[in-house]
Formats: sequence, structure tokens, C-alpha cells
Amino acid sequence: MRLRALLDTDALGLRLLGGEAELDRTVRGVMTTDLRDPSRYLSGGELVLTGLAWRRGAVDSEPFVRILVAAGVSALAAGEAELGDIPDDLVLACARHRLPLFAVDESVAFATITEHVVRQVSGERAGDLAAVVDRHRRMMTSGPAGGGPDVVLDLLGSDLDLRAWVLSPAGRAIAGSNLSGPRPPAEVRAELAAEHLAAVRTGRRGPYRVWVGGATYSLFPILSGGHRPAVAGGGRGAAASRDVRETVLSDWLLAVEADAGDWPEERLDLLHGVTQLIAVERDRRDAARTVRRRLAQEVLELVQSGAAPAEIAARLRVAAPVLLPGLGAAPHWQVVVARVEWDGGEIEGGPVAQSLLEEILVDPVSSGPEPSDRIAVAHTGEEAIALVPLPAVSSEHDGPGSGLLADALLEAVRGPLSAGLNDDGRLTLGVSAAVHSAEGLRGALEEARHARRVAAARPGRVCAAGHQELASHVLLLPFVPDDVRRAFTARLLDPLRDYDRRHRAELIPTLEAFLDCDGSWTRCAGRLHLHVNTLRYRVGRIEQLTSRDLSRLEDKLDFFLALRMS
Repeated sequence: MRLRALLDTDALGLRLLGGEAELDRTVRGVMTTDLRDPSRYLSGGELVLTGLAWRRGAVDSEPFVRILVAAGVSALAAGEAELGDIPDDLVLACARHRLPLFAVDESVAFATITEHVVRQVSGERAGDLAAVVDRHRRMMTSGPAGGGPDVVLDLLGSDLDLRAWVLSPAGRAIAGSNLSGPRPPAEVRAELAAEHLAAVRTGRRGPYRVWVGGATYSLFPILSGGHRPAVAGGGRGAAASRDVRETVLSDWLLAVEADAGDWPEERLDLLHGVTQLIAVERDRRDAARTVRRRLAQEVLELVQSGAAPAEIAARLRVAAPVLLPGLGAAPHWQVVVARVEWDGGEIEGGPVAQSLLEEILVDPVSSGPEPSDRIAVAHTGEEAIALVPLPAVSSEHDGPGSGLLADALLEAVRGPLSAGLNDDGRLTLGVSAAVHSAEGLRGALEEARHARRVAAARPGRVCAAGHQELASHVLLLPFVPDDVRRAFTARLLDPLRDYDRRHRAELIPTLEAFLDCDGSWTRCAGRLHLHVNTLRYRVGRIEQLTSRDLSRLEDKLDFFLALRMS
């Protein structure tokens, strides 16, 4: 479609501020961003939508416009919701670079514009897409009448005779057509998710064709929007400059029970367009998590700063109605800590772990996105921390086994997540016991962190440990007789202390850092400001002096306990 057609659609609320001579430019997609430099997500031909959050002052407009022009953007549309009138400096910058500029009325949502462009561009390519996107507004409306992604999948079934389901990266059924019949069994969905993640990690181009459970499926990635281009026809390769590990464990997929290998280009464009429509809904639902994430972050900051229990309790009373709507009873709470680490350490693990934990904490047998509405996850540094409310239970049922169990959380998702982590990623997870008051949250957080460290000492790409496992050592340490404690720590640590005293080698601090980094050579060397070879030499010296092997779980745990008791 051409830019000129956008002005002819009153419902879009666009007002031209400059670039009238360029209105015959072609638009082939939409991108929404508030990044100061979105160039890595642009492939050319987009209408860029922005709320102007990147603009701190007048000097910011010129470089922003220059970046868009260099990327081949067709036009810029700026929303008036935040700042009112579009700043003159942005108008002048667009005029200098001959970039058409539109103002978006505050009453018009960016999703409305995205929907319109995707519909028009895709409609020009594939006539059968029109039947689907004509009813897309129903998917965008809130409440049961909207139907969500199910509406689009129903239309795929009725108009194109395609059975399709939207799956999470762990294989949970997010949506499915009423015409598709029973959703695939849990083991089939888990295998489909694993095949999808493995294909993404190896760089294959979607759709991915797989044979699972006696049927052929074509798997289409559903890339979340935000800072990614929404290009009709799939935008293949549009996000190639972004490290796939940042999102591989959080993006949904569309599983279609059909072989897309011999489909015409028009039919492939149709399905790519449908994934974009579902991605818009995914982004809307992700935005709804903001409140829960903020509540979790506020509680976490209070707990870690040592705030008074009364202050934490007041914050929990605010959080409870949001996380447990309609339940009226004061909940119990559990803390879950997760960490996702990639070899090399260049990928920030906290946000990845946050998205992943929000998925893991949903009951794997549930369907739809709503079960995640009661999960609040914050991230700090490289770890994600979930505050999980549990309905109040009577004392006769309350006990060490109440609430979430670490192994059960990972049982249904271990296969898919292992495929997504491939050979260079690792997920470790720790679960606390349930606590019944604000005073217990700090201990629960430390308990979950200790459990995660125990999980990290185990082999495997996906590992978890719960508070029950800590009871066997960490929580029993105070009851170990003093003479036994002294003998144990002396036998294990005295050779290292003597060596440090004679050579100033800092073997004890090195051992502490190595265990705290879960045996990661790269992270430990970075923390100690050492070359990896120097770190390997020190660890080798520790093993030589103690006749222990720090690659073995048992020896790691012995060192961990000795340091705790010393």
C-alpha cells in the first residue's frame, strides 16, 4: 500500500505534518518503537510508530530521524498522547531528510494502525487473508466477546480447513480453534515446542516442518512485537541482527497440522500475516503483566533492603487482590528464584529468566494465557525472582509439602527448554517453602537462592532444587556438633589456608567465588578480575592440595558446607 492511502482512512486519525511530495512511497510493514536507535530492527519500507519516549530534548530528533532514513523507513508517525503537539524540532528534522511525518491522534491506538496496514498489505498479496483479518478487531477487544487468538484460528479452520494451535515455548496450549478438535496431547505439544526451539537455535528459516505423533506439522514462529518489525509476509530475516537467545525462550509458535512445503507463496504470506496479528495480542497481554511485575519488584526491594515486616505486609495487602482476585483470604507465599546463563555471558540473563519463569509457574495442563495473571516476577541482575501467592490453607494441610515442588515445575517443560538452551545455555531454579507472613519472606528468598545453588551444582541443562533438599544439610548445620564441624572444615580447608598464608595465593576467596558462580569459568574470572587461565591454575591447585575434584557434585557440596561452617 502507499502512504497516501493512510491519509484517506479517517479511522486511523493521521494528520500529515510534512512530506507531501513523498506520499507515493510504498509501505510494506509497521514497527512500533521508543528506542533511541532502532536500526537493528529495521529492514526498510516500514511505517515507524513512536510515542516519543526516546526524546529527552530537541537535540535528539536529528539523530533519530537520520537513523530511520538510513534504514530506508517509508514514514514516521508520532503519537500525541504523551506530549500533545509534535515538537517542532522533529518536524524540521523530518523535513530536512524528506521523511514523511504523521501525527497520530491520542484517541487512536497504535494497534489499530498496525492492524490496518497488515490487513491492507497482506490483502494485496493474498485474497483469502481478507476473510481472516476483517474480523481481527474482535481479537483485539477485551473480555470474553473478543475471543482472542481463538477467533483467528477459527477462521483458519472454517475458511481454509486448517487445524492450528498457538503454543508457548514450553508446549502449553495458549489458543486453539473450536473447529480444530481436541488439542494435541501434552507429550505431542512438548515435542512440537522442542522441535521449534531446536530449529530456531540452529538458524533454520520458518516454517519448520516436523513429523510428530503420526502427523505432519508446520511450525510458524510468532515474534513478539515491541521493537520488532511487523512486516506483512513474515518479515523473514527482519530480526536477524538480534541475538536469538534473547527471546527464544519466550516467543510463542503457531502449530498447523499440515505440510507447508508445497504451499504457494500467497498461502505462506497468509499464515505469516496471522502470526503478526496474534503477536499484537501477545504484546497486549504482556503489557498487562507490568503491574504484577512492578508489585513483585517493590516487595523484593523492601525485603532485600531489610524493611520492617509491617511495611512489607502493607505492600503484600496491596498485591494480594491483584494476584488473587476474588479470593478474600490472606494467602501464603512462596519464592522461586531462576537463573538463565549463556556461555560467554554477553546475553543479559535476568529478563530471559523473568519471561521463562512466568511460563514455568503456569500449570502445564492449563490452557490459555489467563493462568499467568496471578504470577508476579521481578528480575534483579542475572536472576529472576517470583513471588507466588497460595490460597490460605488450614493448618492440618499446611506443612513442608504445601505449595510448589521444584521437580514438578520442570517435569513437563524439561524437554522443550533443553532444546532452546541448546549447548550454550543453562537454567537453574530454586523453590522456597511456603511462608505465612511478611517476616518470613527474607528467609524464603535466601532459601530459594540456596536451593538454586544446589541445583546449579548438578549436571544438566535444566536443574531445580527445593527447600526439602536444603533441610538435609544447610538447615541442619547448626545441629552438627562443634568438634565434628571443626574437624570437617580443618580437613578440607586448612591446606588451602596454609598455602594462602605462605604464598598469598588467595585460594580460599577463589574457591568461594567459583562456587558462588556455579562453576562458571567466565563469570568467576570476571568477578575476580583474572584471566581464565589463571583461574584454572588456582582451581587446579585447590584440587591438588585437597585431593578433591571441583567438577563433581559431591566435592562441590563438601566445599560449600565447609565454607558455611567455617
